[in-house]
Amino acid sequence: MSVEVDVLLQEAKESIEAAQNYRSELQQRLHGLNQARKQIRGSSGQARETLRKHFAELQAAATRLLAERLANLLTEVDTIEADSIKPLDDCQSLIEHGVGQADELLREGEAALRCGLGEKEDKLGSFTKKAMHIQLDSLPEVPALVDVPCVSAQFDDSLLSLLRDRVARHGAVSSHPPVQIEELQERPGSILVRWCKVDEDFAAADYRLQYRRSGSGGSQYEDAYIGRESEFLVLHLDPHTDYLFRVCARGEGRTEWSPWSIPQTGYTTLAPHEWRSGTEGYILSSRKNIALRNDSSQSRCPVLYSKAPTYFCGQTLTFKISAAGQMDRRDSLGVCIDSESEEESLQWDQAVCISTNGAVFVNGKEMTNQLPAVTVGSAVTFDMEVVSLFPISNNNTSEGGNFKLRVTIGSGNREVVFDWLVDQPVDCLFFGCSFVHSGWKVLVF
Repeated sequence: MSVEVDVLLQEAKESIEAAQNYRSELQQRLHGLNQARKQIRGSSGQARETLRKHFAELQAAATRLLAERLANLLTEVDTIEADSIKPLDDCQSLIEHGVGQADELLREGEAALRCGLGEKEDKLGSFTKKAMHIQLDSLPEVPALVDVPCVSAQFDDSLLSLLRDRVARHGAVSSHPPVQIEELQERPGSILVRWCKVDEDFAAADYRLQYRRSGSGGSQYEDAYIGRESEFLVLHLDPHTDYLFRVCARGEGRTEWSPWSIPQTGYTTLAPHEWRSGTEGYILSSRKNIALRNDSSQSRCPVLYSKAPTYFCGQTLTFKISAAGQMDRRDSLGVCIDSESEEESLQWDQAVCISTNGAVFVNGKEMTNQLPAVTVGSAVTFDMEVVSLFPISNNNTSEGGNFKLRVTIGSGNREVVFDWLVDQPVDCLFFGCSFVHSGWKVLVF
């Protein structure tokens, strides 16, 4: 085979490979187009159904409200009519009774005039007494027409105009939600959700984040967060489980929420942080992420460790204080290499921690820098990154170790940064806490 044929064969193979790659790329783009078309048609169908359902409910509600208002107005007319007719009926009964008495008196008078002379005096006397008793000069008063009700109905002609104006502005159709989910970061037993505005003209006053299990037909979205921040850590999620997240916003001075963002799927492969069960002096929540220091062992200050070394460098570990007891210098919140120590505090070698009074300890030694005291509502954060995976020096064991981690501890609005020397390379650590007095309650995430 000549060199020219070899060259042509190589070019043909390359062309075939390029064509295959080109076809694969085009097929992926076709798939993307199909997904885009599916989203447009699916969301349009949902929007139509939402509009029809909403306006049908609105129409039914408006019909019901108008019928109720009509019934109330007709009841008012019935009440006015009944209350106004009653005195007229009473007056009519009085007049008819008087007419009957007058008719009877007339008949007796005419009979007295026609009777004979022997009876005339008695008949006329009796008639005269009866006439005086009836009081023929007393007449009941009949009200004038201007004094009795003349029922009518009035309407505010502006209602239809106002209704027409409000209906013309009621509802809106949007092709793009003003806010979209930007990032989903897995955390131990949780997912950090970040979102951003994609409509710069939309002035957001609040955001609303919801989530639900993916693939669960009966599962409903539930609120995770409402507020002004553009990120939120959704806790208490099961590892290796898909969750759907969506977000919307509310404009300044508005009460209604914007359309929902396109749902995004997220999951975490990291096991949730849990405290270790069975430590004397501590009560744990059902999820074992909340620990309460009770008063069962006031003589000791045992350290409550994590169930496993679930804190990895590059993550943020947070201790949230939801209840506080009396402070003690031996109190501690922090991380450590192992959990076998019998010490009554984390203020020992191979551990970094902060005391409730704000003092920071590294390998058992107190630092000069101090953080704010820990109180109810405080959030203490630990961030670590590997600075050196190799021995720093052959002669530095007296300084505490051969490997370096850069540690950032934050509390309140302050933080301290330092390098922590350890004896061996580590990528996962235990966390722990210790409190001398009861009443302290801490959530870890």
